[in-house]
Amino acid sequence: MTLTSSTSSTSSTRSIRSAVTARTGRRRRSALTRVSWSSLLYVAPALIFFVVFVIYPIVVSIRTSFYNYDGLTVATPAGLSNYVNVFVDPDLRAALLHSLLLLVFYSALPVCIGLVLAGTMSRIRVYGLTVFRAVLFLPQILSSVVVAVAWRGLLASDGPVNGVLEHVGLGSLATSWLGNFNTALPSIGIIGTWVEYGLCMVLFLAGIVTIDRSLYEAARLDGAGPVREFFAVTLPALRPQISIALILTITFALRNFDLIWNTTRGGPGTSTTVPSLFVYLDAFQNRELGQASALAVVLTIIILIVVAIVQVAVREPSGRPRPVGAERGTR
Repeated sequence: MTLTSSTSSTSSTRSIRSAVTARTGRRRRSALTRVSWSSLLYVAPALIFFVVFVIYPIVVSIRTSFYNYDGLTVATPAGLSNYVNVFVDPDLRAALLHSLLLLVFYSALPVCIGLVLAGTMSRIRVYGLTVFRAVLFLPQILSSVVVAVAWRGLLASDGPVNGVLEHVGLGSLATSWLGNFNTALPSIGIIGTWVEYGLCMVLFLAGIVTIDRSLYEAARLDGAGPVREFFAVTLPALRPQISIALILTITFALRNFDLIWNTTRGGPGTSTTVPSLFVYLDAFQNRELGQASALAVVLTIIILIVVAIVQVAVREPSGRPRPVGAERGTR
C-alpha cells in the first residue's frame, strides 16, 4: 500500500513538473514570438525599401536581359543572344579589359599608398597631423563631378600640369592627357588613385590603433627596424582592413561611370570605355534595354567573383581571424 502511494505521488509530481515545464515553454515561445514580431516592425521600413529599390530592380533587370525591349514597344524573347553579344562585341571586350587595367590604379595603388601613409603616420608625432589626415581624405568626400571637372582642367593641353612640365624643362612630355589615345586611360587611372587612397589610409589607421602595443615592443626587442616591424606586425594585423579596402576599391573600379563620363565620355575613340558606360548608352541612348540589362548582370557577376577571390586571398590561412595580441610574448 505504501509503495503504491509513493509511486502514485512520484507520478503526480512528474506530471505537475511536466505541465509546468510545458506551460513555461509555451510562455517563452510566445514571448520570443512577440519579441520577434516587434523587432520585425523596427526593420520593416528598411526591409521594404531594400526590396522595392534593390531586390525588385535586380529581378526585373535579369528578366529584361532575356528580351529585346526598347522601353516603349512590346518586348520580344531574345534567349541568350544579349549575353552572347556581351562577349562577342569587340568594343565590349575592350571595355572589360579597360576595367581590369583600372583595377591597378583604383585598387592596388590606393591600397599600397594607404599602407605607406598609415604606417608613417602611426610612427610620427607632428603638430597638426589631424588636419593633414583630413586633407588627404578630402578627395573621397568630394563629388565625382567636381573631381572630374577639376582634373579635366589640370590635365588640359594648356593646363597647370603641362605648364609645370614646361617650366622644369620637360616640355616635350606635354600633351593633352585626356585627349591622347595613349595617355587617356592612365590619366583616368591616376584620378581614381587620387580619389581612393584617402579611404584606404583611414581604414588602415583605424586598424593600426587596435594592434596590441606589446607586439611592437617585442619586435623592437628582437632588433626589428621600422620596415621589418611594419611587415612583421602591422601588415599581418591589417588583413581585415585590407580586405575591406580591396572590396570597396575594386567595386568602385568595375562600376565606375560618372568619373569617366564627366572627363572623356569614353574617348578619344573607345580608349577609355568601360562596361558601365555601355550600360548607360544602351539603356538611355540606343534604347536597347535588354542588351543593357544583360551587360549589367554580367558586370555584377564579375564584381561578385572578384570580391570572392579577394576575400579568399586575404583571409587568415586558418580561415579564422587572428585575435589581436594572440602572439604576445612569442619570439
